Parts: sequence; C-alpha cells; structure tokens
Amino acid sequence: MTTDGEFEIFLATSPGFEPVLCKEAEEHGFRQPKISTGGVTVKGGWPEVWRANLELRGAGRVLARIGEFRAMHLAQLDKRARRLVWGEVLRSDVPFRVQASCKGSRIYHSGAAAQRIEKAIREELGAPLSADAEVIIKARIDDDLCTIAVDTSGESLHKRGHKEAVNKAPMRETLASLFLRQCGYVGTEPVVDPMCGSGTFIIEAAEIAAGLKPGRSRRFAFEQLATFDEAAWKSLKATADRPKTELRFFGSDLDPGAIRMSRANAERAGVSEMTEFNQLAITELTAPSGPPGLVIVNPPYGDRIGDRDNLQPLYRSLGQTLQSRFGGWKVGLITSEASLAKATGLPFLPPGGPVSHGGLRVTLFRTEPLK
Repeated sequence: MTTDGEFEIFLATSPGFEPVLCKEAEEHGFRQPKISTGGVTVKGGWPEVWRANLELRGAGRVLARIGEFRAMHLAQLDKRARRLVWGEVLRSDVPFRVQASCKGSRIYHSGAAAQRIEKAIREELGAPLSADAEVIIKARIDDDLCTIAVDTSGESLHKRGHKEAVNKAPMRETLASLFLRQCGYVGTEPVVDPMCGSGTFIIEAAEIAAGLKPGRSRRFAFEQLATFDEAAWKSLKATADRPKTELRFFGSDLDPGAIRMSRANAERAGVSEMTEFNQLAITELTAPSGPPGLVIVNPPYGDRIGDRDNLQPLYRSLGQTLQSRFGGWKVGLITSEASLAKATGLPFLPPGGPVSHGGLRVTLFRTEPLK
C-alpha cells in the first residue's frame, strides 16, 4: 500500500451494466478495464481515483483497493490488518468506520470482522471511530481472502450535487447515463423525453453534449484522505472546460409539478439554456424542428397485474404518436414488462438483459430510426 504506486480501482455499478461501464472507462483512458461482478476494475493511482469520481457518469462509487491478505480466523485478521500502513491512506484526525462482508470463508461473522479491523486501525493510527463517518473502509472476505478497500466517493455518485427536486421513483443519474450510452447517445443529437419526471434523462443528455463533468458540483470522501493533493485536484477540475453546443433537449410531462422540478434542476445543473420543459399529454407531443435524434422514455411500469393492464392504452398511445410524428428518430424505452413494450407497436430490436432499477428488473427496448 503506497501513496504513489498503482493499485486496483473498483468502479461499482448496477448488475447488468458492467459491460457498458467498462466501455465508458476505456473511452476515458482508464487502464486495463476488466468486467467483474457488480462493476469494473481498472489500474491506477490516486489521481485516477479522483478522475474516476469526477468524470465517469455510470459508476455508482469508486473503491481504492489498498490491501489483500489471507485470514483464516479473527486473530489472524487482526494481526494482518495491523501490517497495513494505514497512515499512508487515512488521516489520524479524520473519523472512519469499517463495513465487512464474508462469503465462503472460515471467518463468517461480518460484524466481528469489522470490529477487529476497526480496533487495528484505532490502535495503529489513532484515528477516531464514528458510526456516521464519511470515510469508509470496506473489507470483503471471500474464500478466506480479505480485500481491503477505501470508499473514495462518500455519497453515491448518482448524487451529482444539483438535483434537489425529485418525483416518485426517480431514475438515478448514473443509470440514466448508462441507458443513454446503450442507445448509442454520445452528445451529438437532440433528445426528447415525453415523460420526463424530474428531468434526469434530459439534464444528463445536455450535460454530455456540453462536456460537463458529472462530479463538478459535489465533494468526495477522498478529500479527507492522507493521499489527497488539493492543488492537483483543483488543476484536474480546472480542465473541465465547457465546449459550445447548439443542440437542444426537450422534456415534457402531464404533471405540472414535474415540469417545475425539471426546470429548477436544469437551472442548478447549468443547462437551462439548452433544455426546454413543457406540460404536454402524449397525444400533444410533436418532434422538434431540426435533425432527428433520440426519444428516451421511462414510463410507469405498474407493480401489479391490474396496473399493467391499465397501462396498455398509455403505451399504445405513446407508440402511435412516435410512429406517426417522429420519423427518423430512434427510440429507447425502459420497462419491466415486455408486454407493455409490445403494446406500443414499435419495431423494437431484440432486447439485452435486464438490469436493476429501484428494486425492479427493467429492460431497455430500442429501435433503429423510425420510418
């Protein structure tokens, strides 16, 4: 464990999105990206940790793996945890806490494992333990192999720092960016969301087009580590220049409260000049003037069978509107029910696998440009 050496960095994401996040990490120049369960690993040092938190839209959090050793019992865990040079990463004046998980190991009590590591850090470094500390050490004991990581993000990375108003069952920004990426969106075409809720898809698409860094408005747990270099971090953030774009992004919703939320969130995100939100029914929706782009929509799914039946007319109306008025536009539709996607009558491509969103398994249904 060194401050200037390389180590493994784990980029967490929702299960099912690992290949999409891997591609994003590769495009951002992170080295040796590899897909693993629940995320992607890359190689790098602390500057790469900072950059991953600042730049990657699809990562839910960034873990720096700072140590690894075998431990067959708690006494051995205690002894080997003390060998890590905690002072190279943690500050003695900053509170910390430990979270542990055990799987297929002789150490099976995660609470006891966390306590042993907490005690080792307290006694070796003198840092205070706090139940609500922002700095979290994560210990994973899998098949007797203990991997020690620092959660460098703090709050989940979908909390960009500028969306205060949310409606029911909001789409997380991280997931919205990954769905946009799955639709082939790279920031060079307009986007329409006819059920925009609190505006997540539209704001995310506008930020991508404008070249805005997703982590620009917030702080991170890594700012409280011994490895943090404030001058280098300020320099990294200063490179986030904003290119000009003439593209526009359009959200609509039947709920006037959703429109107010979307406009306020876009204002805080700094993209209000590029976005437009209007209260409209699906039947009132028309394609904006200019070149075609992407319609992305996350309609209600219905949690019960009866709800799904009641939603069929909404999906049919959506499909008819898009088919008749959005020639040349691609469509991305997210739903938990293939029968609802089918009700639109849109010519969807074979879908990929489902991903987790708000405790539900949802699937992205995509079309080629509509004829």
